[in-house]
Amino acid sequence: MNIEPESLGNVFDSAFTEIRQVREAFTPQLTPREVGTITGVATGIARVNGLPGVGFEELVKFPGDLFGIAFNIDEDDIGVVLLGEYRLLHTGDEVERTGRVMDVAVGDALLGRVIDPLGRPLDGKGPVSCTRRLPIERDATPIMDRAPVTMPLQTGIKVIDALIPIGRGQRELILGDRQTGKTAIAIDTILNQRDQDMVCIYCAIGQRASAVAKVVADLSEKGAMEYTIVVVTEGNDPPGLTYIAPYVATSIAEYFMEQGRDVLIVYDDLTHHARSYRELSLLLRRPPGREAFPGDIFYIHSRLLERATHLRSELGGGSLTALPIIETEAQNISAYIPTNLISITDGQIYLSPTLFELGILPAVDVGKSVSRVGGKAQLAAYRAVAGSLKLAYAQFEELETFARFGARLDEHTRKIIAHGQRIRACLKQPEFAPVSVPEQIAVLLALLDGLLDTIPLDMMPKVEGALREAAAEIPVEVSRRFFSADTLTDEDREAVLRVAGNALTVFQTEL
Repeated sequence: MNIEPESLGNVFDSAFTEIRQVREAFTPQLTPREVGTITGVATGIARVNGLPGVGFEELVKFPGDLFGIAFNIDEDDIGVVLLGEYRLLHTGDEVERTGRVMDVAVGDALLGRVIDPLGRPLDGKGPVSCTRRLPIERDATPIMDRAPVTMPLQTGIKVIDALIPIGRGQRELILGDRQTGKTAIAIDTILNQRDQDMVCIYCAIGQRASAVAKVVADLSEKGAMEYTIVVVTEGNDPPGLTYIAPYVATSIAEYFMEQGRDVLIVYDDLTHHARSYRELSLLLRRPPGREAFPGDIFYIHSRLLERATHLRSELGGGSLTALPIIETEAQNISAYIPTNLISITDGQIYLSPTLFELGILPAVDVGKSVSRVGGKAQLAAYRAVAGSLKLAYAQFEELETFARFGARLDEHTRKIIAHGQRIRACLKQPEFAPVSVPEQIAVLLALLDGLLDTIPLDMMPKVEGALREAAAEIPVEVSRRFFSADTLTDEDREAVLRVAGNALTVFQTEL
């Protein structure tokens, strides 16, 4: 194809004209960059020089897309907590300010996913697509924006729902020695939120990879991952990631709370969180205090747990319920971290290794456990049975010690012990077997009325199973009142006891 020289010249002229116009319209903009250099690297931290304008807790960027948080702002240099592997960093590498604090992607796309504190997926399901981000450190809800805790959070665990109730918006500490079933209680509570329109977040802090994998597998198998988000740091992760994990999980939870939804968050466990913060603080040369923990260890946990609340209806009425878990050593609940968290939270569930060894599961020590808020939110049907049940159980535990020595017991004392043994047998519950409210009320009312006092202890599991099956026969209007604020009338109690009595007839004839 032949092109005329004149037309080719016109094409070049128009092209150069457009280039000239673009060049004249372009105004170069200078973007200031504040760059420093690494002066030293240690386990999980770096010393940086040359960032005079950096702010406290500002995010700084290292080579290889590695980020860190400015933690120590000293006169000569800054101490940075690294959020990733530090092995590729060297003295003299450039460090750049980002001008923002650490934040995390939030949104409905996170439901059913397993992520790390940086929002990276760990479940092999591809990237997480969220359009909104929230800073991980946020002010707690002002007191005037909070509403009283009035709604119960049903765990499906009889001993907790009846004797140590939890309300939506409460902070209830779970503590005990290693391998006493702390995580099992939290997972059972998550499983019981199915069909309750509750978002659940499980934050694994410094856990073994195998333990986290088991939890995720259990949640998936029971269909709970549909409404659950899992935030994971493993034991071999850098301490900086372990430190920010609970704050990341709480910001994700707050997003759903501000949408007017109810959220349950489990921190498993804050003992590892405190140890990672102690490690960072000692590496940054902060002065150690009691048990070598820094002086602000109380503050880092209180500002975390203070974010759990129940919002006023004008703000959507959402709630954030926190179940922090900590590990005690040799049943020492008066150690530094346990006493800190007991004073921050609204009650505690204490798991006793002695009960665990006796096979009394869940191994909840009712005497050392308390809920300072949940009683106000407890369903009225439970209040009718809980007070006398707890008193009878406490009397039994006091007298049980004397009975072990073969002391002579009068008839009244023997009745108290027999009744207490039935209470303990009924409060036993296997893992992954939540009990519905009508089933719990049927069993507890039968206990309270003494219907089970003549049943042999070895038959108690069968009897309890029969009572739970019979709960389906409770009249609908009575069952509906279980979930309302109305107290049980005498007619309601009679209706439930009639159903329970019919279920026990088979066993009475066998005796």
